[in-house]
Amino acid sequence: MGTDALVDALKSGAPVTKAFFSAIPEEKQHFRYEEGKWTPKEVLSHLIDTERVFSYRALQFARSNSPEIRGYDQDEFVDHCHANSRTMKDLIAEYEAVRNATIAQFESYDTTTMAKLGVASGYPLSARAAGFIIAGHEKHHAAIIEERYL
Repeated sequence: MGTDALVDALKSGAPVTKAFFSAIPEEKQHFRYEEGKWTPKEVLSHLIDTERVFSYRALQFARSNSPEIRGYDQDEFVDHCHANSRTMKDLIAEYEAVRNATIAQFESYDTTTMAKLGVASGYPLSARAAGFIIAGHEKHHAAIIEERYL
């Protein structure tokens, strides 16, 4: 799987994720299946934030020599995202903007760039792997929402 497979995964995942979150009934958008769990709106904000984080990691790896990037606290990010005060339509528009930027970023990379390594959260990671994590991450959360929220 090369650059084309990653870009295809990012492009094909976007309409699926958009349709999935668009279909969540308004009465379920603030639902928590358990105390301390995120609402669907917070999950979408988490996907957006994580895509930005992993895109940045890929950019650092692509443009630098063996960078090391510290991790981020996803719960802290969600605590400060204010997703529940936003509309789902607004969150989806932000998701689309971020995804379009991510696609453009990865389309600019050649095979050598995609293979460049760095360290993120103490673990080696390639620019390519960061992109595939983005593509798989939304599938993971959609499955959880489907199972526990809807």
